Amino acid sequence: MFWVLLLLLAWAAAGTACTRLCLAAVHAAADDVDAGHGHDLTLYEAAFLSGGPRRVADLTLVSMARQRRLLLAHTGWATVVDPRGRDEIERSVIGAIGPEGQSRIAPLRDAAATAAPVRGLADGLVRAGLAVPDGARTTVADAVRQVQIAAVVVLALGATALLTPAPSDVPRHLIAVWFALPLALTLSCLAIARIEVHPYSRWASPAGQRLLGALPRRAAGGDDRTYLTTVAVRGVSAVGEPDLRAAFADREQHWRTGHTRGA
Repeated sequence: MFWVLLLLLAWAAAGTACTRLCLAAVHAAADDVDAGHGHDLTLYEAAFLSGGPRRVADLTLVSMARQRRLLLAHTGWATVVDPRGRDEIERSVIGAIGPEGQSRIAPLRDAAATAAPVRGLADGLVRAGLAVPDGARTTVADAVRQVQIAAVVVLALGATALLTPAPSDVPRHLIAVWFALPLALTLSCLAIARIEVHPYSRWASPAGQRLLGALPRRAAGGDDRTYLTTVAVRGVSAVGEPDLRAAFADREQHWRTGHTRGA
């Protein structure tokens, strides 16, 4: 009855992995309960939930450029026109430009995205249940990988049990059926996890995504806010001004060139 021992090992691997995945999924779902009710997203929050810290930096640059407080040249340089920031994030952008009042957009964007005000914005969204914590995202992903490994282990144990030339009173096809049960458990958990975990984006929790979905209707009152809301949600691809688009296009080219040289 050597195959029975292998079957017990298969059930142990499948049961442990699936239990961990279920607990991780339940914990992630519990964080979404009642999250976001009565919360009105600011443009910075919408930008973070849509594209993370870099999107916040992009939105700030576009907003300041439209108000003529920052000049973004088509050559990829940013120049300070008004050194008085209206909030902490704007002040961090001006500080990242430096005392000379000029900086390339690519390093400016990176510095603004990692500044303390943006990190504080992210922490606040996580506490409100609108952003996905890094730890929760990692826990669910690790649990899914463990179930995938468990499925492979069950297959290997089943194949070993069928190929072992040991006398047994149980037919081979019945042994295969017994091993098919823990395999079906792991595959079912993976299928359910794919459906349940899929709604989570990289940055926004389901509650955050619901608020993002309501933004176009709630931002329809003002033209400038509607424009900036579109930039916050869609990124610099929504920028309509040719000069601004050229400035950000140069930024992307500079960023890709730097990364290529670094590789």
